[in-house]
Formats: sequence, C-alpha cells, structure tokens
Amino acid sequence: MRLINHVRFNNLRGDLFGGVTTAIVSLPLALTFGVASGAGPAAGLYGAVLVGFFAALFGGTSTLISEPTGPMTVIMTAVVTAMVAANPEYGLAMAFTVVMIAGLFQILFGLLRLGKYITLMPYSVISGFMSGIGLILIILQLAPLMGQPIPPGGVVGTLRSLPALLSNIQPAEAFLGLMTLAILFLFPKRLRRYAPPQLVVLVLGTLIALLFFADRDLRQIGAIPVGLPAINWPTFTPELVTTMILDGLILGMLGCIDTMLTAMIADSLTRSEHKSDKELIGQGIGNLMSGLFGGLPGAGATMGTVVNIQSGARTPLAGMIRASLLLVVVLGAARLTEQIPLAVLAGIALYVGFNILDWSLLKRAHRVSWQTAAIMYGVMLLTVFVDLIVAVGVGIFIANILTIERLSALQAQHVKAISDADDAVPLSDEERDLLNRGDGRVLLFYLSGPMIFGVSRAVARQHAAIGEYEAAVIDLSNVPLIDDTISLAIENAIKDAVDAGSEVFIVSPAEQPRRQLSRLEIFALIPPDHLMHDRAEALRRAVGRLATRQPLTIAA
Repeated sequence: MRLINHVRFNNLRGDLFGGVTTAIVSLPLALTFGVASGAGPAAGLYGAVLVGFFAALFGGTSTLISEPTGPMTVIMTAVVTAMVAANPEYGLAMAFTVVMIAGLFQILFGLLRLGKYITLMPYSVISGFMSGIGLILIILQLAPLMGQPIPPGGVVGTLRSLPALLSNIQPAEAFLGLMTLAILFLFPKRLRRYAPPQLVVLVLGTLIALLFFADRDLRQIGAIPVGLPAINWPTFTPELVTTMILDGLILGMLGCIDTMLTAMIADSLTRSEHKSDKELIGQGIGNLMSGLFGGLPGAGATMGTVVNIQSGARTPLAGMIRASLLLVVVLGAARLTEQIPLAVLAGIALYVGFNILDWSLLKRAHRVSWQTAAIMYGVMLLTVFVDLIVAVGVGIFIANILTIERLSALQAQHVKAISDADDAVPLSDEERDLLNRGDGRVLLFYLSGPMIFGVSRAVARQHAAIGEYEAAVIDLSNVPLIDDTISLAIENAIKDAVDAGSEVFIVSPAEQPRRQLSRLEIFALIPPDHLMHDRAEALRRAVGRLATRQPLTIAA
C-alpha cells in the first residue's frame, strides 16, 4: 500500500482555488465547533489544520476535505464534559488523548482492511443516528443562542432547563443568534458560489455587535493563542482508562462512517474511486496528530468536499493548501477573531445541526415501510437520549433480523421435495422421465441459491418425510454457498433417511458446499460412490436401485 497520497501538480490552478475557497468555508466552522465542543476555538483551528493536512497527505481520496464536523463535535463535547467532570485538572488533556486513541483505532481499521465494511449497514440506521446527532447539536446550542452557558447534563439537562433559559434570555445575544439563523436560511443560492454564508454572517454579526451592542456585556470568543500549539502528551488515569478507550472507539468508528460516506459522494462527483483502507489510515494519522497538539477530531466533511470539487480541485494538493492557509490564521491572524460573539457561533452550529438532519428520509420514512420508519426514529431517539453505540447496535441488530427474515422467506421457496415431475424444479426431459419411473418411491430434495441459517426451518420441514422413500437424491447442484446450520440440517436429513433404510445420493458440484460438508464429515454417512456431480446420473442410480429392493411399507 502506497504510504503518501498521490499528489500531482497537473491541476495547480484548480487545486489552488479549491484550497483557498475551502479555507474560507472552514474558518467559521472550525471556530464554531471549537467553541461548541468546550475545548475552545483554538482546538477547532488546530483540528482543521492538522486533520486536514495529514488526511490529505496520507489518505486515499483525491478531493476529500477533512476537518472537525458536526457529528464528531457532538461526541467530542460529551467526552470533554465527562473527562473534565471526572478530573478537573487533567480532564481536557485526557479528552485530547481520546482523540489520539480514536486515530489509532482508525489506523488499525485501515491496516485490517475493514474500510469496505464500514458503510455496510442499513440506511435507516445511518439516517437515524445522523439525525439524532443533528438534534443533539441543535438542542445543545439553544442556551448559547439565548446568551447563556450550556447547562450541565447535556441534552436532558438542557431540555429540563428550558424554562429557566427562556426566563433569563439575553435580548442582544438572542437577536444576534436569530439574525444569524435568518441569514443562513435565507441566503440566496446564487450568491453561495461567490461567498460562503457562514463567513458572511460571521463578519456581519461581529460588525453589528461592535457597532450597536458595544455597551453590552456580550459573550465573545476571547483570546486565541497565537503560534504553534504545545504538545499534549497522552494522559491517563487507571479508573478512566477503560472509558477513554471506549470513547476513542466510538469517536473512531463515527469518523470512519462520516468519512466513508463523504468519500462515496466525492467518487460520484469526480467519477473516481477512493481507496477506503488507505483513507482510514490517513484519517487516523490526522486525528492522532490533532489530539497530540490539542485539536478537535475530524473526518471527511461533505460541504467542504463538495465546495472543493466544484472549485476545480482534483488532487490532494487542495486539502494541503487549505490546511496551510488556516495555519497562517493560527500563526498570525487569530487575534482578529477575539470579538466574535458566541451567539453568532451558536447560530452557525444550530444551522449545521439542522442540515445534518436527514430531511429526505424523515419526510418519507412512513411511505417506505413501518419497519424503516420504526428503525430510523428508534435509532434517532436512542442516539439523543441514551448512547450512540447502543443506538447503532440496536438498529443494526433489528434491521438485520428483519432483512434475514425477508430473505429467508424468499429463499425458502427454493427448497423443494418432490417425487414426480414438478414445473417448480428445472428438470431436463431425461430427469423428468427418470423421476416418473421412480413411481413415487424416489424423492428429489432440491435446494437452490445461497443456503444460510434462516432457511433451516424450511429444510427441516421438507425433509420430514424423507425416510418414507426408498431412495433420496439431495440436489445441491444450484447451491453456490452453504453455512453450518444448513449443513447440519442436511446431515439430519441424511441420518433420517439412512435410519429408515433409504439410499441417499448427494449431487454437489460446487466447491464451497462440498468443502463445507466434507469438513463436517457428512459424506461419511453415505458410500463414496453416492457423492456425484451430475443430477441425471444420481437419479439414474437411484431408480436403478429400486429393482434390487423390496418396496417399503409407508404408513398411512
């Protein structure tokens, strides 16, 4: 696997324009997410620089823009809150250590080549937890929007404090926050290609605050350290190490999902194909470096990536230029952001949360199916009020169970047990003639398609009367795959037939079923010459055996 991303210089103008444009888009979001997370605006800037640069340099997607995102910020907010509450002195350092752990998990996922499996989950689950994260971001910004700090207790604490928040609302800050939302929602689409609305509202909101509310005690970003960040060495405590590892796993998994979804969008826009495992390694290195220098975790950002591509970027050079421009802000221009009102940043964050909501499925889920709607809304509520991992785990479990049930019902239609010619089973003229010559004393046990555990009941139901026939042909000629459960069900069918004195022939030309049955020593139950590759030959042998056997007495 190539370590460095394939940086090219054949699209320098487009990459330069893409890098400059995305840097302008990223600046207000980096400040917003830094403040929203509780780690501070500098952490947002450091995360945008470090994750963006190293993910572009070592990643596997040419046009991906990586930076702190809404979903990652929501989880980081919970991590910062929990770590600081548990250890006020070193809690923030421990939160950044969690970011490093997340990066290490992502590198591990990439080395284990798990990239292609990251997004193999039902869309109803992805939609539910992304919408849940959007709701969390919206709810957590209600207090800053009204000019007050976020109450303790996260989402539940904020909802419980709503009456107090409303009674103590700060009119000037509420005005700035609502004005921010109004501009973002009403900003003309034709102007968005020329000026990012987040940057416009950031500048406009700050100017209005300075001109009209200079005498008010507005909550502002405050001083941001100028210069390179200090190294934040990994910090652990024995009682919190397990919690930190679990938080790192959650953060890493969410970053992987967020990135892979964005990478697929980039592929569709550029008609290219990303390298998922390499991208996970690049994201992991970016998050590892970000945590080491006190930055927020990041992932592939959909908005930044789309803007990058639309600006003409086609190589990772654009992402590296963007990170370098943001580094200039960190090194020299950070003091220009000190007087930005927190209410304006809260409005921007709330707008981001609104856009994270999957409105497309939220409006139509009930039309798709009640199962889809139930899974999506269930995952969303669990994400908001319980836990992200619980939400995703429960959602995937239920969705997979429902999917297996539907597939099993369809696959059960391909399990047939017949003793005369049946149009439901594709037989040649010779095979039909042989089965009819069996005169109801030969059973053809026909299976078709992949056979997994969900079909075991259908197999058991069909083979129940197999011992009532003098010969049975178990036909696996159209079965490309068989699992342990079905293998054992076939073993039971063979044992029932042998115990009843029936001759059993197995037709299994495909390699995987033969290997699976051989591994379980099922072929030892029949004579070696009863394992065949051709169904017609098996029927011919079965019918030929009837002449040497006495008819069985079949119970009424």
